[in-house]
Amino acid sequence: MPRIDQNSRRRRGTGLIALDDSAAFPGHTLYAPLTGTGEVYLVDLHGRAVHEWRLPYRPGRHARILPGGNLAYNGVLPGESAHFPMWHKYRGGVMLQAAPDGTVLREHRDPLQHHDANHLDDGRILYTALEPLTGAAAAAVRGGVPGTEAGGGTVWADTIKELDADGTVRWEWRAAEHLDRNDFPLHPHYAREHWPLINSVAELADGDIVASLRSTSAVIVISRATGEVVWRTDPGAVSQQHHPTELPNGNLLVFDNGVFRRGSDVPYSRVIEIERASGKVVWEYHDPARESFFAPFMGSAQRLPNGNTLVTDSPAGRLFEVTADGYLCWEYVVPQFAPYEESEVRSLFPSAPNAVFRSYRYAAEELPWL
Repeated sequence: MPRIDQNSRRRRGTGLIALDDSAAFPGHTLYAPLTGTGEVYLVDLHGRAVHEWRLPYRPGRHARILPGGNLAYNGVLPGESAHFPMWHKYRGGVMLQAAPDGTVLREHRDPLQHHDANHLDDGRILYTALEPLTGAAAAAVRGGVPGTEAGGGTVWADTIKELDADGTVRWEWRAAEHLDRNDFPLHPHYAREHWPLINSVAELADGDIVASLRSTSAVIVISRATGEVVWRTDPGAVSQQHHPTELPNGNLLVFDNGVFRRGSDVPYSRVIEIERASGKVVWEYHDPARESFFAPFMGSAQRLPNGNTLVTDSPAGRLFEVTADGYLCWEYVVPQFAPYEESEVRSLFPSAPNAVFRSYRYAAEELPWL
């Protein structure tokens, strides 16, 4: 008798799981397996791979298609040491653009870059990075598990940088300068190695910046002019969230992970739309059996042109689409499984995952070369 596969996600089935093509938004879905060596896949609604990139770095989170059809890709800079155990899990360092055939067209490096990097239409790059806090500056950070700072008593604090097309820094923001330590403490169960852990950053239509602070469970809007926080979610509104994006109506779409969710004895994830003016949730999706959809880390959501929402259940490698009334009309499970390369991460995540950070759906006109 053949041995039973002990990877439960792979055992339950991969590839196309469900499709109602009368409800799904037509197009192709892009994703980059986090434990791959630089592969990026574009699949159609039937789960068939129609295009693939092979890039020289393993994913430093994700890839996007830019206007005109080129690929923006965040890769892991080789040969870097870990500032703390989880650093290899989410660091990047290489921000590049590639042609459809994989030719690298331009590249910028910052060894302290992590999580998100947005390649904007005019050649700018907006991304998250780190700086070390020591001594009194580190001690001033509130919350977290006492004694869990990185080496040398360091708390690595987030920065946000914006580069011109030529790589010149044109705008920079420092959490240590602009965040009130009392208003944005680390969750008491989090290590004090990284504060406040910005996992997403994006430019709003008015030029201000929206950022997701995972370890303090807050989405904030930063004034580009002053660097001050001009809006934030109400305490308890989101829990360890990811990927806030601005919708055409000005609302924010957020992947709300639900770790340590207030008032809930069963953890579950959801996607919500928040009205900026009131701070209220005006749309929400969670699985009908709430506990069936729970992503304890990572995740994303994309509002599609027909009003549907593409959801990335990142740790499960599960991509699915729901209509405005919550009808699941497409589901795909990433079939690429592999262990993490670095021993530090492999010891924390010993299985061979099929995780992806984000996925994106593109209409035919956004892929002129296909």
